[in-house]
Amino acid sequence: MAPALSMDSNSWDVISFAVDKGHGVKGLADLGLHTLPKQYIQPPEEQIINSTIVTDDSIPVIDLSNWNDPNVAEQICNAAEKWGFFQIVNHGIPIEVLENVKEATRRFFALPAEEKNKHSKDSSPSNNVRYGTSFTPKAEKALEWKDFLSLFYVSDDEAAALWPSACRNETLDFMKKSQFVIRKLLEALMKGLNVKEIDETKESLLMGSKRININYYPKCPEPELTVGVGRHSDVSTLTILLQDDIGGLYVKKLDTDAWVHVPPIDGAIVINVGDALQILSNGRYKSVEHRVIANGSRNRISVPIFVNPRPRDIIGPLAEVLESGEKPIYKQVLYSDYVKHFFRKAHDGKETVDFAKI
Repeated sequence: MAPALSMDSNSWDVISFAVDKGHGVKGLADLGLHTLPKQYIQPPEEQIINSTIVTDDSIPVIDLSNWNDPNVAEQICNAAEKWGFFQIVNHGIPIEVLENVKEATRRFFALPAEEKNKHSKDSSPSNNVRYGTSFTPKAEKALEWKDFLSLFYVSDDEAAALWPSACRNETLDFMKKSQFVIRKLLEALMKGLNVKEIDETKESLLMGSKRININYYPKCPEPELTVGVGRHSDVSTLTILLQDDIGGLYVKKLDTDAWVHVPPIDGAIVINVGDALQILSNGRYKSVEHRVIANGSRNRISVPIFVNPRPRDIIGPLAEVLESGEKPIYKQVLYSDYVKHFFRKAHDGKETVDFAKI
């Protein structure tokens, strides 16, 4: 049973309860709060109500039922250039796999705090398995209304030993059943960059490591004052995102200050370009800012798979992209350094990619 938490409580109470003791925002929501703790109130410029939201535009939806249709590859490359985001339908990942991983996400977050906390930064036997709340609580001026479990894939044996049993099989299954789609998407995107094939070196660089997160956004007492996830772009090559039917993901439209909602489509997967692919493509494919709003009436979940270079890989514009004489706009960067830079600070829009600029 969660302890009562008065709303005139000081910072220590809320931070200690949600972050240190592992109750997370789910624990706060379960207390039946009527007002948002001040630690979660975002500055006005970060609140979605103060943003320009465009309702007459939407990210592309691409039908993958026929990979042999040249239009499919063209649509994928166009979406990566003009939006950095698109949804895919008829992708071949069985619907029951998607439903099972959503159910497993709900099951994990329904566990008692002491069970989830066995996987926290201070208690987890491995850095590859991490339960937490917000993004980087120690670096944030205002916390985000989200709990998460992050699972870095090394091997089936390690997953069997260390991943929580409440969601282990379902997250692994989703990751494995997505492999074919990930490879086909990357093949299409590489052809658009004049890369003829994904050999072993390219495979490592594009998809050498994977991380799957399960995210939980509890119902929020004053959703307009906070965020589920702040403005950021991903550090991945590609992100493969399964969202539930609640909605709340917003994408920044390129070269504007406008935000576009990504509506849930039954059975669809959301794909977005990450910073690594923006750097490898020398800026042709765009990793764009996105964020999630908090919801005042329902709990939301999402399950992203982050497809990344390996930590020891050096990322920079691909030789094939520069063959025509194009000047590189990014330097060569050790991928683990890039990722450390991202996780060292609060979400800050597209600031991270500047770390790699020449």
